[in-house]
Amino acid sequence: MNAKTRLAFISMLSAALFPAYAQNMNIDVLSATVKDQKIAGASVLLQHNGGQTLTASTNINGNASLNSTSADNNENLLIIKKDGYSTLVVKCPCDGMSYALSPVMKGLDSIRVVLTWGESPSDLDSHMVYPGSHIFFAHKEGVDGNLDVDDTDSFGPETVTLSKKIYGEDYVYAVHDYTDKNDSTTTNLSTSQAKVFVYVGESLVRTYYVPTGKEGNLWTVFRITKNGEIEDINDFTGVNIEPDNIAQTLQPLLNNGQIAAHRSLSTTDAQAVKNLNLQGEKAYQDKQLDLAISLFNQVINIDAENGKAYGNLGLVYQKAGRTAEAIWANRKAISLASGANAASVRAGANYNIARIYEVAGQNADALRYYQLAKAEKANPVYDTAIERVKNK
Repeated sequence: MNAKTRLAFISMLSAALFPAYAQNMNIDVLSATVKDQKIAGASVLLQHNGGQTLTASTNINGNASLNSTSADNNENLLIIKKDGYSTLVVKCPCDGMSYALSPVMKGLDSIRVVLTWGESPSDLDSHMVYPGSHIFFAHKEGVDGNLDVDDTDSFGPETVTLSKKIYGEDYVYAVHDYTDKNDSTTTNLSTSQAKVFVYVGESLVRTYYVPTGKEGNLWTVFRITKNGEIEDINDFTGVNIEPDNIAQTLQPLLNNGQIAAHRSLSTTDAQAVKNLNLQGEKAYQDKQLDLAISLFNQVINIDAENGKAYGNLGLVYQKAGRTAEAIWANRKAISLASGANAASVRAGANYNIARIYEVAGQNADALRYYQLAKAEKANPVYDTAIERVKNK
């Protein structure tokens, strides 16, 4: 073998043993609330395992392409930003996917739910069920809520917006595999790469990834409780019914006081939660509020019942002036409060919520939460606030 042949052979062997993973990763960015509207000028960032970040911008067709040398897997984090829209953060795989940006909402009790998925199955449907309403493709409007976008040809989005969550009522949200509506043992929904994004105010507050390795065509994702707390369900079932009857299937979950027991964390997840909470607290002390919010949200996406993270989020959101999000985080902190100081925690959180409502001029809501604070713990400050609001 001459020198030239030997060099060529070594090059081929190196390529085989150490393949280059460079690839163009293409994504599309759409509006979550206007069907088929492409979003141009959005900043797209791809972060690999907390390290190197690649950046791109969407063109007039809403498309962005990133040349990545890392595998397209869940070690990558995709971040999409644009003024006037909530920042979207999602775990990959991302190549070939469509993502929908949610316009910032102004209402203190507004909630938006955005569903996206992969190419197959072609038609997944959002279902939001609550007393007097069942919002889905055949009934796009409900009490203070509507289906903004319905998609039937892959990727999504499907978007439900609640302009105001009604106090004292439960809501249940589920995803139905309409393509396989007559196959109760299908695994297509489980392999669909479906993701559900929940927005409050200007923030993405919860992200759900479809469980894999499951049989069934109905994924019941979460419940919103009477006081506005978002409670995970993540249940898979197989049904063989028409979409109109899904409300009947979900009805038992309304007024159900117990959904699921707290899941145990692995040693790895427990350590990650501890580290992220510490990093979030440091970011808050350093006045890096956006970073602190991101870190505490990472905690609750690992451990949805981490009361410490919700308490921290309520504090940071309020400091950042993001009042709708502060209300949401405080409500969750109230539900998770335990131990000797639980009453004090609940009283303080209810008082903080009441103050936000009072500043916004929503005096009936403010009065309710001041009274809830007083019910937890006597305090002359609460008495003064109650009288003040009653006299407005």
